[in-house]
Amino acid sequence: MATDNTQNTQPIGAVDPSEVTKKDKALILTIVVIVCILAALAIVGFICLKPGPDTVQGQGEATEIRISGKLPGRVAEIYVEEGQHVKAGDTLVRINSSLVEAKMEQARAMESAAQAANSKVDAGTRPQIVEGARDLWKQAQAAAEIAKKTYTRMQTLFEKGVVSEQKRDEAKAAYDATVAGEAAAKSQYELARSGAQKQDKEASSAMVTVAKGGVQEVNALLEDQYLTAPCDGEITVIYPNVSELIATGAPVMTLEKDDHWAVFNVRETLLKDIKLGTVLRVKIPALDKEVDMKVFYIKDLGTYANWQATKATGDYDARTFQIKCRPDKPVENFRPGMSVLYLGVKD
Repeated sequence: MATDNTQNTQPIGAVDPSEVTKKDKALILTIVVIVCILAALAIVGFICLKPGPDTVQGQGEATEIRISGKLPGRVAEIYVEEGQHVKAGDTLVRINSSLVEAKMEQARAMESAAQAANSKVDAGTRPQIVEGARDLWKQAQAAAEIAKKTYTRMQTLFEKGVVSEQKRDEAKAAYDATVAGEAAAKSQYELARSGAQKQDKEASSAMVTVAKGGVQEVNALLEDQYLTAPCDGEITVIYPNVSELIATGAPVMTLEKDDHWAVFNVRETLLKDIKLGTVLRVKIPALDKEVDMKVFYIKDLGTYANWQATKATGDYDARTFQIKCRPDKPVENFRPGMSVLYLGVKD
């Protein structure tokens, strides 16, 4: 009797469809549970959690002064280094200018020449010329006396009829001529004795003043041969090296004053509690220190710095204001560029 070996068996390694269905259901259920949990957490967070206050961050600032002068020349010596703290009046750099020194010699020579010319004008005419003019005047006086006596005699003889009228008139003309000659000689003597005219003296004095002004002008340039610190502070940048040429007004170095402050850019909504003189409580994270700073500057930054609102929400655009505040006393190790956090208005 024949045996039937045909059976409903699955191939070796095949997966039972019922088991695949169970795994898929478990995976889907797990995903659904996770999504529900995340959704529940989101809803709870949206309902219960409130956003914290905005962090207002600023930074430290300080006044920087560019040290420069009017003297063009070559850097001869630099007496400070970058990072060095200096006091007001400390010498920072020496500039050498051979061109300006040559101009000084020229200006001094012109001053000496003008003073010599002025002295000559003030001294008047040389004594020899004055003496010669006086002698000529005396001679003219003597000639006038003789001519006067001759005319007097001729007049007497004319009245007696001894001489003719012609002779008397000739004597009178000779006398008049000697009188005029005496007056001219006297004028020459007085002119020689008085010296130059008033206008000449004023012009000579003015030339001396102009020459002195030239010397003062060059001295004003040479005053910047040594540049000094205008105030206490720290040298942050030195631009040229020794032996380099610099032009008029070119910055030689930058001095950072010891007047550090903090600057914030805030929305106008924060200004309801802040005004000039308000004391703010701030934190300097780099120093891990909280300090008080007084507001001394508030200014609108303009429309380019507006905070744009979403019009659909009914909100409005908020303008940005810059606030500067300064500590009552210097904060040790507080430097420009350090972050400063606004904590609020001090009670």
